[in-house]
Amino acid sequence: MKVKLNVNGKNYNLNIEPDESLLDSLRNIGIYSVRKGCDTGVCGVCTVLLDEKPILSCSYLTVRAAGHKIITVEGLGEKADEIVDLIVSEGADQCGYCGPALVLTSYQMKKDLINPTIDKINHYLAGNLCRCSGYEGQLRGIKKYMGVE
Repeated sequence: MKVKLNVNGKNYNLNIEPDESLLDSLRNIGIYSVRKGCDTGVCGVCTVLLDEKPILSCSYLTVRAAGHKIITVEGLGEKADEIVDLIVSEGADQCGYCGPALVLTSYQMKKDLINPTIDKINHYLAGNLCRCSGYEGQLRGIKKYMGVE
């Protein structure tokens, strides 16, 4: 099956299987920041932005993504660097496996939340799992990014 995807502003013409996940399609075109974790939609490491909404690409069929704007952490450029720098400044630079999804989610959260609070931030980030830490360092960096003290 042939589909056209727009990923990070670049168009791709792909030949996919009908049941192929967006995660697998993105990795097949060389976008390895999209991680494979649970394959069941619960860990969040496969998060990408689809039309400015965080989705779990492991449980989203590629065919459904045709005609939509897909952004991975590579598509954020310097905006991703800003978030990463804040998280790293808080000592949360462990293995980095969850990092790209956390950065994408944080970026979109800043656009979506009006008057963010720690409760709203925690709710928005629910489902982004990190096996290395207790989230405190990441949360401190994200709070700085969101302007919440």
